[in-house]
Amino acid sequence: MKYEVIDIKTGVASRSDYQPTLTAYILDEKCKNANIKRPAVIVCPGGAYMYTSEREAEPVAIQYLAGGCHAFVLRYSCAPAVFPTALLELARAVQIVREHADEWHVDENKIIISGFSAGGHLAASLSVFWDRDFVREALGVQSELVKPNGSILCYPVITSGKFAHRGSFGNALAEKEHDEDMLELLSLEKQVSSSTPPTFLWHTWADGAVPVENSLFYAQALRENGVPTELHIYPRGGHGISLANEETSTDDAAHIIPECQDWIAKAVDWVKRL
Repeated sequence: MKYEVIDIKTGVASRSDYQPTLTAYILDEKCKNANIKRPAVIVCPGGAYMYTSEREAEPVAIQYLAGGCHAFVLRYSCAPAVFPTALLELARAVQIVREHADEWHVDENKIIISGFSAGGHLAASLSVFWDRDFVREALGVQSELVKPNGSILCYPVITSGKFAHRGSFGNALAEKEHDEDMLELLSLEKQVSSSTPPTFLWHTWADGAVPVENSLFYAQALRENGVPTELHIYPRGGHGISLANEETSTDDAAHIIPECQDWIAKAVDWVKRL
């Protein structure tokens, strides 16, 4: 396996004390046909736009590797950095993977972004904003270079309305937290269009931090715009359960939810069917 940490540079001011990075886990092709092209999944950990959770980073990437995908982890800028800093970093990450597709044996038509909680909001943001002028102009690239081919959203923050996770929006917007226009823009169920890529969603019915309505609203918007979608709602489990197993649990084992553990296998299968 090839392992590499790549600095993400967007040309847009970020935190002076933090360097966003893309960690690449590239499967070795020496024992297989050198021309094989694999899907690539870019993982965006959660953390309310305050930090990036290690429980939703490398352990998840390893599972995508086990499923036959190349994997990447984006450690993006968080507070005090504000929107669209992290969005531009994710867009640049997609561009980097696409531009290295031949070298890394990536299927450039299967570059997937996968996000958890606020990282799910980030992944969904690129899904709906990839072709917007403000992204293209900030990065100085053609929109097609930063277009994700699909998104895997894990208990994502989506709506800024009644069922919002206020902490995520407060960190993403800082002094603009109460700006109605910005809140409307970042309420992503209102930004879906027919150009939004196919989406895999999962959530738990019992999530008390980011209510299941976030995924339900987004799924409804995807349906209304004719976007292929797969949605899984699990009856049990709180927020931030990651792989829902011992590997990503906390000391009190509260994040071990056996009936949720199959989500990663379902997601890998979905990627391969795209």
